Amino acid sequence: MPRYEGVHAHPDGDSTAARFAATAARYGFDGVVVRNHSDSTPDYDPERVAAEYDVDVVDAIEIRAENPDVAAGHVGNYRPKHTILALHGGTNALNRFAVESDRVDVLAHPMRGRGDFNHVLAKAAADHGTRVEFDLSRVLRDDGGPRVQALQDLRKLREIVTQYDAPYVVSANPTSHLQLRAPRELVAVGEAIGFSEEQIRQGLGEWAALAERNRERLSDEFIAPGVKRGRYEEDA
Repeated sequence: MPRYEGVHAHPDGDSTAARFAATAARYGFDGVVVRNHSDSTPDYDPERVAAEYDVDVVDAIEIRAENPDVAAGHVGNYRPKHTILALHGGTNALNRFAVESDRVDVLAHPMRGRGDFNHVLAKAAADHGTRVEFDLSRVLRDDGGPRVQALQDLRKLREIVTQYDAPYVVSANPTSHLQLRAPRELVAVGEAIGFSEEQIRQGLGEWAALAERNRERLSDEFIAPGVKRGRYEEDA
């Protein structure tokens, strides 16, 4: 199963996309998803970086919006331009908007801020195919009370997502190549807080599945799921 990580590159983070790719390849990842926020677009060539470091580089975006109305406008604008589109969650309204939208691939860190997640949202995520993110960053980098809260949030989220078989991704959400953790390290962290090895590996691999599906949909040959443009269609 492929292993991908979702990263925030410069200017959204401290490291360039190339530095992330180089470090990810060394750690055993097969790809990186450059998921900068919509107000911090990186300046890089995904194909060139991928070729230089022999690791897949996925052009993505993480939309940050004040409310669902603003988010809807951003989704309409950015959806055709990026392979993977995530929505920065953290409020109940934005979390609900994300899981009820077929155009949003990933609900990023839904438990941050005032955000919560319940069985209604889990069912919607399963129905619409929106991946819910298990964000391990606060467990890895916080301490004291914030880390305890992060552990509680992840356990609650895991139970609900698992119960309703909602799709998900896993990430350490790094903003620097120094925050990257090898897949085996993420598995170890996950197991320590109640995840199985298979769940962590599945979540890392889901980024790759999204990229493959969406690249096909963005191609000139795609018409609809299961239908591609071919010789007969062109001759019609």
